[in-house]
This record gives sequence, structure tokens and C-alpha cells, in this order.
Amino acid sequence: MIELKNIEKTYEENIEKTKAVDGISLKIAQGEMVAIMGPSGSGKSTLLNILGCLERPTKGQYLLNGNGVIGLKEKQIAQLRNQTFGFVVQDFALIERYSVEKNVMLPLYYTNIDRKQRRDKVNQTLELVHLSEKKHALARNLSGGQRQRVAIARAIINDANIIFCDEPTGALDKKTSGSIMQMFQKLNQMGKTIVIVTHDPEVASQCKRTIFIEDGKIK
Repeated sequence: MIELKNIEKTYEENIEKTKAVDGISLKIAQGEMVAIMGPSGSGKSTLLNILGCLERPTKGQYLLNGNGVIGLKEKQIAQLRNQTFGFVVQDFALIERYSVEKNVMLPLYYTNIDRKQRRDKVNQTLELVHLSEKKHALARNLSGGQRQRVAIARAIINDANIIFCDEPTGALDKKTSGSIMQMFQKLNQMGKTIVIVTHDPEVASQCKRTIFIEDGKIK
């Protein structure tokens, strides 16, 4: 269970302050698939960054399974991001010169499992996202849909329970977007919590709930 209580995020530049997130409170249950929608500059990506512990809020409480998150040390936050959370972004964030296998394996280098276990885990995960035959292909030679499936595989390789997605279909055509959403639905059926920032109503319609944000507030 994710719970935010009166979360604020203020950015300061010189003497000017901008409140990107303004008093947001919400709950996301384990196993939910939730969309976050809003116009550009509404604060939805900032909210996702706070949920994923990529940014710390200025004020408020963040509880994960009843435990406070904001007061954790950087090492604990990094561990949370690597073991509990997975991230999928619009531009895929792959290393272009690396193979599919190596891109997916990257998070495992921060664990204690040996090389054989890493390879076995990568093989299982690539099979799940239907990319086994592309294991040795370079990321730069893949289609957009294939790249995003690699990114999804990388996000779940450490058995992450919660997947945060920032416009994951934004760079894809309609057909490919549909296949990526099917992949997220499959992961959700496996019990994973999926949180998707999107501007696309069709993507949001495939989630169980939509949170609308405007001017940093839930509408």
C-alpha cells in the first residue's frame, strides 16, 4: 500500500518559488493499476518522481506498507528503488551499444547473485516479455516496441512489486502502444502494482483507476 499525506514539492530558482505538487493525498493499494493524467506542467511527472523516490517532497508524509519513506537515508532509498520499484520511461533509457541481455542484466550487478543466476533470471524475464530471440541484439537495432519491452524487462528483473511508468507509450504508434499496455496488464494480473503517467485517454481507460492532476492538485 502506497499512501501520501498532504505532499508538497516546491522548487526554488533565485527568489522565485514554484509549487509543482500542492497538498496531494492519495492511496494506491497493492495490485492496483492506476493512471495519472493531467495537462503539461500539472505536476504529474513530479508526483511520479516522488512516488518512485527519485525526488523528496518539500512537505508531507509518504508511507509504504505503513512505513515512513521520507526519513530514510540515501542508501536505504537506493535499495528501495533497486529492489521494490521498477521504472519505465518514454525514451526507454537503454544503453544503445549494449545487447538486450546486458541492458536487462544491469540492475542485477547491484545484487549478490552469481553470473549463472543472473543469466538464468535474464532468460526467464526475456521469455516473459517475448524477447528471447533478441537476447544478443544491440539495443540500437530494435524497434520502438521492442525497446520498450526491454525496458519493462529491466524494470521487473529484480522482482519489483511496483512499476512506475512515465509516458511509456508516448513514443510508440497506436498498435505498438496496445501491445505494451497488454504487457502491463499481464504484469498487473501477476500481482504487480502499476502506476502510469499518461496524456492518452485510451491508455488511462485500460487502468482500473485514473487520478486527474491540475496545478499540482488532484481534481
